[in-house]
Amino acid sequence: MGVGIDIRHRIAKRAAQEIKNGMIVNLGIGIPSLVADHLPKDMHVMFHAENGVIGMGPSPKKGEEDENLCNAGGFPVTVIKGASYFDSAMAFGIIRRGLLDVTVLGALQVSEKGDLANWIVPGRRVPGIGGAMDLAQKAKKVIVVMNHTDRNGNPKIVEECSLPLTSKRCVDLIITEMAVLQVTEEALVLKELMHPYTAEEVIQCTGAKLKISEQLKTIM
Repeated sequence: MGVGIDIRHRIAKRAAQEIKNGMIVNLGIGIPSLVADHLPKDMHVMFHAENGVIGMGPSPKKGEEDENLCNAGGFPVTVIKGASYFDSAMAFGIIRRGLLDVTVLGALQVSEKGDLANWIVPGRRVPGIGGAMDLAQKAKKVIVVMNHTDRNGNPKIVEECSLPLTSKRCVDLIITEMAVLQVTEEALVLKELMHPYTAEEVIQCTGAKLKISEQLKTIM
């Protein structure tokens, strides 16, 4: 089940609703990097990146990119008033001190207990884990945005991760093109449906047991 451009922005828009005024936030590459584009213009949020910048703004318009300004994934960014630059040691110090309010990450798998696997598929070459382990462990809230299933239709939300873990019991919220699920001590809770999907379709595409919220709502 692929995720097109519009759906990617729909997921990012829902994730943006979890970010509040005054927060310090780190965005991963891929869908997470789109979150900044869906915040109200009057909201003051300081976006942090592992390569040494805090105070990133929305993605630049085509043709207005600054080759000296990029996020940790190497993609061009803008900065807002009050932005700061520093080395990676300081960037990771900010993460490890627990100063980030939210991190939004992609994932290969998430377990029903909130275990996260998002850095490697054995046998495939990858550029490295980056800041994923630190972010997953130390951010006050961890939000995962991803496809509900992989390219072969296999569930990415599972009872137990089969891929190497990034961090255990770290994920708080999962947002996919099908649903919004909250990780709790008791169960994985289906909170919201993405139109036009039904609860039955979400359950069928999920490899873990779900508890359906009594306040289940649909996002149009």
